Amino acid sequence: MPTTPPVPPVPADPLRAVAVGVLNLSGLGLGYLLIRRWIALAVALIVTGVFVATALPADPDGVSGGVLAGYVVFLLLTVVHGALRGLRTRLSFPSQTPLALLLGLVMLVVPAGAVVYYNGAKDDATQQMLLDRLDKADQLVQAAKAKPFETAKSDYNSALGSYQDLDSEHRGSKAAKKVPDRLQTFYTVIGTPYDQKKFCDAIDPLEYLRTVPQHVDSRTLGSLTGWPDDRLATSLYECGMTELTTPAPDAATDGGKLGQLLTEFPKSPQAAKVEPAVRANIDATAKGLGGADPCGTTDRLRALGSDAAALPGDKAGITDALTADSHRVDGYVETGTYNCGLSQYRSGSFDDALTTMNDFTGKYPHDKNRPLALKIAIAAEIATKVPAAGKKVPTLGSGGSISVTFTNDSPDAVEILYTGAVTGSFTLKGCSGCSRYSSDALAQSQACKNTGRHYAKRTLHVPAGTSYIMQKPIDDADSATPIADSHKFSSGYIYTECAYVLESYNF
Repeated sequence: MPTTPPVPPVPADPLRAVAVGVLNLSGLGLGYLLIRRWIALAVALIVTGVFVATALPADPDGVSGGVLAGYVVFLLLTVVHGALRGLRTRLSFPSQTPLALLLGLVMLVVPAGAVVYYNGAKDDATQQMLLDRLDKADQLVQAAKAKPFETAKSDYNSALGSYQDLDSEHRGSKAAKKVPDRLQTFYTVIGTPYDQKKFCDAIDPLEYLRTVPQHVDSRTLGSLTGWPDDRLATSLYECGMTELTTPAPDAATDGGKLGQLLTEFPKSPQAAKVEPAVRANIDATAKGLGGADPCGTTDRLRALGSDAAALPGDKAGITDALTADSHRVDGYVETGTYNCGLSQYRSGSFDDALTTMNDFTGKYPHDKNRPLALKIAIAAEIATKVPAAGKKVPTLGSGGSISVTFTNDSPDAVEILYTGAVTGSFTLKGCSGCSRYSSDALAQSQACKNTGRHYAKRTLHVPAGTSYIMQKPIDDADSATPIADSHKFSSGYIYTECAYVLESYNF
């Protein structure tokens, strides 16, 4: 049999090579399909499928750079490999090379469309991610609403950080366009205590809202920029008035909330109400000086005077008015101190009455009530030893028909206090040469009976009836114990009293 002649090689066709390479550029291995390279076609489809599975669903971060670079390299390799194989391999369909090249160019729409689709899906994923972030911030705000402000503050900070990031870093996003409305809700939620008229509780949240413009653009905030100011001024005024009328034991000495109002909002309508309110409160409180609790009223007036003096009125222009209010309080306190001491005396609190009346007489030497206050202090001191001495309030009366002579048989000066129908005191100087007695029996037999000594004496005239007399050392450092007792004086008698010091060595 004759030998079959060898098949002549296919002439090289650069246009065909380009067509195969361009067809492979679609990522579907179509160039391999036209030259019947089935294994290469399968590899191309598998790699493209894996890449698509990795890229979808679209993620806001997109495909990782390594995966994308690897796939691009693979596509370039299929282009080069396909072109080399197509250089001398006839096409199965279509047989005309120009038509295959046209088909390859048309098929480039596939990767281009895939890129457009993927970018759109990526944008949608990004928008959804930003919306989710916005929703999470909204949930933080709503959850924080039920918590105390200090506890919820970290949640508010987190939500505000999200709003600020969306507004500044993603301004054109759907989420960013919703930020102004969310900030309106943010302000409303934090300002809830003000709407509930819990003015003291509203101060810290409103102060916090005043810091928001430091983080969020004023164009985004709009009218919210000044939203807290009037509310904060009102809260400071209302809370400050509560502090003024019911001061806490540890109340601030810098003017408290009213001082803060006068400092932060000195020209506000609320600041203009401070001084008239302070003045009215002082006058209203002073009406209680004649009531059942003059001591408590006086203490409240002192606190009001301190508050008025502590308020920083310079910026608001009310310093002189506040100073006048403080001086008016001083007058009320003067009256209140006397009324307090009198009330303490009448209620039997003689130690307190003595302290209050001594304070009054020492501090107000020109007060019209000072003479009677001195006598009340005397009676109160005697009543600390003999309570019956304080049954009646002393009068300014003096003198009487009964003569009582007091003699001091003591080396130390003594003070004689007396009360009853008349009240007063006087001093007997010490006796030169006199000494203390070592026993009561010795004192009873010898005191005031030495005719050779010059005893200090004083004769007192009192009305008939019961008087209460106290003898005490003048020197506060003297350890001698005062004595007090009641004495009933009758007409037709002359009475004598002898003062001496009994020293006990057992005690």
